[in-house]
Amino acid sequence: MGLFMGICCMAFAYSDIFDDISSAIRSGNAKQLATFFNNTVDLTLRNQEDVYGKSQAEIIMKDFFAKNTPSNFAIKHQGTSKEGARYVIGNLSTTQGGNYRTYFLLRIIGGKYFIQELRFEEEIH
Repeated sequence: MGLFMGICCMAFAYSDIFDDISSAIRSGNAKQLATFFNNTVDLTLRNQEDVYGKSQAEIIMKDFFAKNTPSNFAIKHQGTSKEGARYVIGNLSTTQGGNYRTYFLLRIIGGKYFIQELRFEEEIH
């Protein structure tokens, strides 16, 4: 029974953090999103990729959301890597008509999940 409860609680924690991160993306709230960033974040916006400190990544995301106002964000797939990291693949729609394939990777650091990698890749139809 104890193992079952532990597994249920871990599954709830995954979905809870996924919901919180999704909510921050959906609302375009860079400050809320940054609370989930690791000390450094591998950030990709369109075709520009680099590793940024937490505060710099927040500023970049604030600018991205200002230019690409979210209208919706939906999780399409989630899973666990071979190394035990959790990931989500979703779709961000913007009021400007853009659609972005969105990916984020969470790693456990000190018993908490943090975003290690975040990608917004423009979908061209």
